[in-house]
Amino acid sequence: MSFNLKGQTYLVMGVANNWSIAWGIAQSLDKFGATLIFSSTGERSIAQVEKLRGQLGEQNQEALIFDTDVSQDQPIIDLFAAIKERNITLSGVAHCIAFSNKENLKGDYYEVGRADYLLAQDISSYSLTAVVREAEKSGVLAAHASFITLSYLGGERAVENYNVMGVAKAALEASVKYLAGDIGKLGHRINTISAGPIRTVSGRAVGGFSKITEMMEERAPLHTATNIAEVGDTAVYLLSEMSRGVTGETIHVDGGFHSVGF
Repeated sequence: MSFNLKGQTYLVMGVANNWSIAWGIAQSLDKFGATLIFSSTGERSIAQVEKLRGQLGEQNQEALIFDTDVSQDQPIIDLFAAIKERNITLSGVAHCIAFSNKENLKGDYYEVGRADYLLAQDISSYSLTAVVREAEKSGVLAAHASFITLSYLGGERAVENYNVMGVAKAALEASVKYLAGDIGKLGHRINTISAGPIRTVSGRAVGGFSKITEMMEERAPLHTATNIAEVGDTAVYLLSEMSRGVTGETIHVDGGFHSVGF
């Protein structure tokens, strides 16, 4: 039996460039025949997505792209309203959005200011709740739709320099568990992928990033660096009916590093 996602449409939120984990997810979904819709923020990111979609299959050469500021509710409401206006049914949503000020990704965690803390929590964690809420309210979701979001081991353990983002990821993972109960009643699912350190633009902003990746390759059971294709293929599993019995879960795609004691 061949597996494909032809006839199914997925919203991928957060592609910034070709190094983005979100782009790896988009490529994997495209590989299996899915139709894609993109949501990003700002002219620069939108321009990048416009260029990148040319690398995708025929069904996604003119994929819809929406500019959505997830720090406000109205743009999220408008996003799903626009999808509904086009009579599009979504089989799933990939939430790949996180942000903190770069200066908060080094040094001591307790130096983070209140405004910077709230900013990281708002965009990196609360935005998922807002996206799920408005997607459900809009009526655009298929009967067995699935959501995914992205985390990192720094949400479970204290990772040097990850600081405020680690706290935001912890909140994100907790949100997924609560959301799983909310939307499970509707037949929908939500899961987290906890990816190993990947050389994305945001990843490289973390102080000592090279040291982190070197440690992972040395100590992880598979002794390899994580790449966006590995995360993308796991996303296909979680967004498809292949994982129909899985929700509220955090799946690690990190070469097994999370399982090592020291």
